[in-house]
Amino acid sequence: MPHPDIPIVPGLSALADRYDAFVLDLWGVLHDGVSAYPGAIDCMRRLREKGKRIAILSNAPRRTSEVARRSAELGILPELYDIIHSSGEETWLHLTERPDAFHRGLGRAAYHLGPERDRGLLEGLDLAETTDIARASFLLNTGAHLAQSEVADYEPVLEPAARRGLPMVCANPDLEVIRGGLREICAGMLALRYEELGGTVRYHGKPHESVYRRVLPQLGGDPARVLAVGDSLRTDIAGARRAGIPSLLVTGGIHAEELGIAAGDHPDPKLLAEICGRSGERPDVAAPAFVW
Repeated sequence: MPHPDIPIVPGLSALADRYDAFVLDLWGVLHDGVSAYPGAIDCMRRLREKGKRIAILSNAPRRTSEVARRSAELGILPELYDIIHSSGEETWLHLTERPDAFHRGLGRAAYHLGPERDRGLLEGLDLAETTDIARASFLLNTGAHLAQSEVADYEPVLEPAARRGLPMVCANPDLEVIRGGLREICAGMLALRYEELGGTVRYHGKPHESVYRRVLPQLGGDPARVLAVGDSLRTDIAGARRAGIPSLLVTGGIHAEELGIAAGDHPDPKLLAEICGRSGERPDVAAPAFVW
């Protein structure tokens, strides 16, 4: 059965006073990988003027320093937020600290499945990178190499790795992203195929709880007054539910095509409720875009 209609507000001004802090997704909320969305930076500034604390929580498979640098290039400057954390940083920390039996059992011979731009994730780790699956002890998956890549392009790596029983560490649980209006597959899509082949995958990033345990204590205060803002039911909204905090879905992001709208357009409430019902996730509120 579909969920009841979800309240839709035109912008954050309608509910800012209900919350003391905000956990913001980057891609699909603040920018599209090419440029910041109109009104998003202004909305951050207005929240800061009201004394709100802001954390940026991204599923980017890169260290936070790199995410912060790229964000600043798009106008999302450090004074606009208190905390920034990424799935890439969470991955790096787990590969450094080896806090559990899974990570301690990975070994040191890492096969990096991902583009050159993500190689910073390997820096500072006690790993011996290999380009030979036969010598690897695990796969470090940061995503597709090219914008036009398809999952089938990676079968020559995924199939033999699965046959060998190599564990995979996935540094970005997202299945896809929209870069400048075009959809691209992400590391999560490759990880999903690896699981279909019988491989074992450990994910870092939203919706998994460890990233929220890293961020929420730094924000402090009552979790009921912390609002997660994201454009993905599967990661942002599900992650907020698992973390026990309310959420706002930006409908003009990854679900815009499914909703039949352009970025910034108001969605049909019934269709939004149906899509949420199919996903099993329900945000507390929705907005067409992250604007004031």
